Amino acid sequence: MTAELDWEPIRALGQRIIERGEPLELSDEVRTLLQRSAEEVALSPKDAASALRSVPTATTLLGEITRRIDEGSDRLCKAEIRASDLQDAGDLESACKLMEEVLAIEIVPHYRRIAESQLRRATRLKSVASSGQADPKLSVREQIPVLLHRVQQGQPLELTEGMRAFLRRAAADVGMSETETEPALATPESGGALLGQIMGRFRDASDRLKSAMYRMTELRDAGDLEGARQQIRNWLAVEVIPRFRRASEEQLAGLDEQPPAS
Repeated sequence: MTAELDWEPIRALGQRIIERGEPLELSDEVRTLLQRSAEEVALSPKDAASALRSVPTATTLLGEITRRIDEGSDRLCKAEIRASDLQDAGDLESACKLMEEVLAIEIVPHYRRIAESQLRRATRLKSVASSGQADPKLSVREQIPVLLHRVQQGQPLELTEGMRAFLRRAAADVGMSETETEPALATPESGGALLGQIMGRFRDASDRLKSAMYRMTELRDAGDLEGARQQIRNWLAVEVIPRFRRASEEQLAGLDEQPPAS
């Protein structure tokens, strides 16, 4: 999930042994991998060392390691997606509760650190919702819906110099020009309307991304690389948000590097 850990070797071993039923060979390299991975998913060194005394118990150990990795990843991914949706809807209490529920059952340290970080961010967002002021330690994207929700609930936007700077940065992030942005910074009402425009652009871009990636993947997997490339070109032709444009360009470059189907 991050560069902190490399679980590809243990996942690949699990696919061969657990999923395909190949025999486990307890080489020194495999023993080291299992011992290290066991500790990374919160299995004790003593229990791991005991399991490595025979092939059957080592195979069971491998199954438990991969189970903890896969179940934890799935649980955290679902919680992060749901928490993001809740934050966009202004329900920060439920977003915090979701991460608290993950932490109540998760034992893998790596996943716990991610959930703790997400909980801290959601807690900081609650302060943004309460104060109406942007937090420099949080991203523009996650703060925009929180500030917009305040406005939609009838709380006027306080156009401090800090808020104006935040709105300029947010508008630039979605490809809005100074000509579009500056007039909106004159009053709390127009500033609130600008928040809505920025959020609308983020949502539209996200929808375009999901649609293009889904169709591109279908075509690529079917062997139609030119069709997949065209999907990305179509996306690039209408995308205005700089970071989404960079993502589309990277996807197109990756497709261009793939050889044609034989």
